Amino acid sequence: MIKAITGRLGAILVLLVALGLTALAFVTSPGQPAAQATDGLPAGKQSTRVTELEDRFPSGRTQTALVIFERAGGPLTDDDQKAVGRARDAAAAVALGGRVAPPVPSDDKQAVLVAVPLSDGGTADLADEVDRLRTAVTGDAVQRPDGLTVLVTGGPAFARDIAAAFEGADFTLLAATAIVVAVLLLVTYRSPILWLVPLAVIGTADQVVAKLLPWVAKVAGQPTEGQVSGIVSVLVFGAGTDYALLLIARYREELRHTEHRREAMAAALRGAAPAIIGSATTVVLALLTLLFAVLTTNRTLGAAAALGVVVALLFGLVVLPAALVSLPRGVFWPFVPRAGSEDPAHAGFWSRVAGGVERRPRIVLLAAVVLLAGLAAGLAGTKLGLSQTEQFRTKVESVTGAQALARHYPGQAAQPVTVVVDAPAADRAVAAARQAEGVAKVGEPEKSDDGALVTFDVNITAESGTATADRTVKDLRARLGALDGANALVGGDPAGDLDGRDANLRDDSVVVPLVLAVVLLVLVLLLRSLVAPLLLLFTVVASFAASLGAASLVLRYVLDIPAIGTAVPLLAFLFLVALGVDYNIFLATRAREEAVRHGTRAGMVRALATTGGVITSAGILLAAVFAVLGVLPVIVLTQIGVIVGIGVVVDTLIVRTIVVPALALLLGDRFWWPARIHGRPEPEGRHEAPDDGEAPGRHEAPAPGRHLEGVRTEP
Repeated sequence: MIKAITGRLGAILVLLVALGLTALAFVTSPGQPAAQATDGLPAGKQSTRVTELEDRFPSGRTQTALVIFERAGGPLTDDDQKAVGRARDAAAAVALGGRVAPPVPSDDKQAVLVAVPLSDGGTADLADEVDRLRTAVTGDAVQRPDGLTVLVTGGPAFARDIAAAFEGADFTLLAATAIVVAVLLLVTYRSPILWLVPLAVIGTADQVVAKLLPWVAKVAGQPTEGQVSGIVSVLVFGAGTDYALLLIARYREELRHTEHRREAMAAALRGAAPAIIGSATTVVLALLTLLFAVLTTNRTLGAAAALGVVVALLFGLVVLPAALVSLPRGVFWPFVPRAGSEDPAHAGFWSRVAGGVERRPRIVLLAAVVLLAGLAAGLAGTKLGLSQTEQFRTKVESVTGAQALARHYPGQAAQPVTVVVDAPAADRAVAAARQAEGVAKVGEPEKSDDGALVTFDVNITAESGTATADRTVKDLRARLGALDGANALVGGDPAGDLDGRDANLRDDSVVVPLVLAVVLLVLVLLLRSLVAPLLLLFTVVASFAASLGAASLVLRYVLDIPAIGTAVPLLAFLFLVALGVDYNIFLATRAREEAVRHGTRAGMVRALATTGGVITSAGILLAAVFAVLGVLPVIVLTQIGVIVGIGVVVDTLIVRTIVVPALALLLGDRFWWPARIHGRPEPEGRHEAPDDGEAPGRHEAPAPGRHLEGVRTEP
């Protein structure tokens, strides 16, 4: 396989096949499935069942937008009232059946509220109706006086603004990520040519994944647009660049040992492939644990992200080597590695770092533990859960409108609770709902088409997503659930938010142990050890706690974000554990390889010195790539980017650099237990093959103790 990739003809065939398969992915990519009202809701929950039952009522899945007219600092004028009338007439052209509710003035006389029913024919149709409504109530025909603010809020408006946050997101993320990767690769390689090769390969992999995501959506039954596709794109660039950095570093190292670039690439693949495959396998299996989640969004993300990592692995271990070996050694210009040049394991910054850890492992380990504990202390006071108006980093109309609604209509939230009960119990259910904590108003009941069910809205005083709204929903469910024969279901956005948070907590309790078990199993199989995998897993978990604590402080005091979204900890844990263990795999597999020849102590020092530069570069690049999620105005993505970015830096600069090497140095050969590592000194000097071009079948003479073609030779 390796010879097929690195051979002259094989490399060309690999590139041609990759080009053909890429074109095939573009041509055969299906469209995204139509969005459903229940997308993202947990199966079996009351809010999901209410959504599923809405089609049985005459109003169907009608949703109501709220138009609020406000004059700050004083009562509405006569001209304002006339403008409200004209805007209401304009809104009738958009409203379902042309019916618009009468204006409701606020008690302070500074605002008027108009409810506009919209038909929910689908996500795209509803978004179009919200856009048309906003245009209608602010158009020239309204003749709005100066100082009169008109805002459209409510459930449909929130949904529209969230969708708008992802419009053009694919291009924005791709452009920002590509720029970040290009700059960091250029800085890493200090070559005007070399950085183009991995960037082109990884960029192509990302586009292939983008064309394959609709297939995932068809299987999952839910679109992979917006948040899912953004995270997957970042993951492909991050993981793909990591694999490229490790392979190219090993290739450059091998070029110092031989004049033949094809032999150098073959040796690089033999040396780097096990770590890269082990790393990718860990990430893929960890991501697939999301298939055990109850939230369809989590399951879809798990499948889509796993596919992205597999494609990144194939491009990184097959296409990239073929592309590099097809180019002359001069692609590294101006720092072209020459045969017989200095081995980076014996000089440089990371060699000095390794020497410092070797001299005082207890002191540096203690310092690292204290630092990690200090960062983890930032978890104190961290709040979990964002209200609906806290979902955006930028100012959006639905949030501004909800804030105006709270100012002038303190007894009405932007989104009501929806109750469905058996028809005979309708009157008792309405009476019970009126007694619930935080209920402002109960709407008129409506019978289903067959007369078996009744639904009614319950306006609550608290904003959806807040603790107060959660208490109201729980109280409603308790009161209505106690009614004999009612079979009451409480849904709507406030109930959906509560059910979503409960589902996330359930997914946390199931997926987190599965991720840890998967990572431990892969490490045991890869390192053929028990002690090292357990210690590596412990360090990654400690790194996650420190990263979440540090990120909480940044989010709270720097970015002024009051709480962490309920979906964020699980996704951040998944990415940090799966990706964070990558660097430990890169280090530990190289340390084991070196330990066989030099012993555990010298092997770990040499591994740290040799891999320090490339792993640090990979970590910084991955952190920067995840930080790109911050270009989107959705707070959840910003939080994932900040937490993973900080976590990768902590893992790269503290855990992998200090904690793991210090533990290995203190434990010695016990680090690899129950495997037995027998190292023996390697004589200085190497026997290099003469410079006789790229003739096939010629190999360098191996130095004593050096692996060649996968076989160790003894001195």
